[in-house]
Amino acid sequence: FLKTDWPMMMFSTLLFIGMIAFDNRLSSYEGLIMVLLLFSFIYYLLKKAPEGVIEAASDEFELLNRFNTIKYLIAGGFALWLGSETLVKGAVSLASEMGVSERIISISIISVGTSIPELSASIIAIIRKEKAISLGNLIGSNVFNILAVMGVTSIIKPIEVQDLNLISNDFVWMFLISILVLLLVFVPKDKRLNRINGIILLGLYVYFIYGLLG
Repeated sequence: FLKTDWPMMMFSTLLFIGMIAFDNRLSSYEGLIMVLLLFSFIYYLLKKAPEGVIEAASDEFELLNRFNTIKYLIAGGFALWLGSETLVKGAVSLASEMGVSERIISISIISVGTSIPELSASIIAIIRKEKAISLGNLIGSNVFNILAVMGVTSIIKPIEVQDLNLISNDFVWMFLISILVLLLVFVPKDKRLNRINGIILLGLYVYFIYGLLG
């Protein structure tokens, strides 16, 4: 995490901020660069990772046969798509009635809804004492959301920044919290997030949302 995953998350974050802040837009060629970077990172993880790490990870799980693997992937993907469609339509409708901007809709209601799968996976991983999966899920989802979601979207249609608070406020929060996660995980000798750290992070999020709505 310290040598590969977290640096990649921070590099992706800074690259994304730089591309957006330069001209308040994410162009198609910038999106292509982000997608190619993601493919390169995935290739590195799959082909260049130490064999010992791969073997150790394989022994920790009860492997499914090919049919069940495909079945679960299709069922889970369909459920995520259906949930996302329902969430976005409901959130936009509710926020429109309340007279809230699209930025606040996306950062509060929609972001919480789309993060529920990551939250669920992390909680299940912790219960099963698979701590590497929990932290890896956090970092991996951030990298994918930045490079793939924003990259593919901007390739289809360049993204224009409509609210400059996204750059002056939201990007700053995103970067500082990413730094804070590193400090909370890697500075202590036991290299873990404890309950106090969790309360701090949750409190910061509540404060951030309060600042948006206030």
